[in-house]
Amino acid sequence: MLSEQEFRVKSDEALEQARRTLLPLADEAGFEIELQNGVLDLLFEEPRETKFVVSPNAPVRQIWVSAMSRSFKLAWDNDRQSFVLGDDTLVSLLTRLTREFLG
Repeated sequence: MLSEQEFRVKSDEALEQARRTLLPLADEAGFEIELQNGVLDLLFEEPRETKFVVSPNAPVRQIWVSAMSRSFKLAWDNDRQSFVLGDDTLVSLLTRLTREFLG
C-alpha cells in the first residue's frame, strides 16, 4: 500500500496526466476541464449540463470518479503504475465515460 505522501504525489500526477490527455477531446467536443485544489472536473453543457468529478481519497488511497450518476473507485496498481478499476486506467475510464456521455 502507498504511503500518504506517495499517494498524494501519484494521484496529483494521475490527475494532471488525465487533464492533458483529455484536452484534445475537450477541444473537439466542446466541454471544459478544470484541475483545481487537487480535484479534476469535466464540465459539459451538451447534450445536457453535467459534471464529472475526479478526486483523490487519501484515507483509502483511491481516486474516486463520480460520473453519470455512478461512482468508480480506482486503486493504485504497482505493476501497471496507474490507478485502475478492472481493465481501465484512470485515463481510459474517463475517455470511455466521456464518449458514452457525448454519444
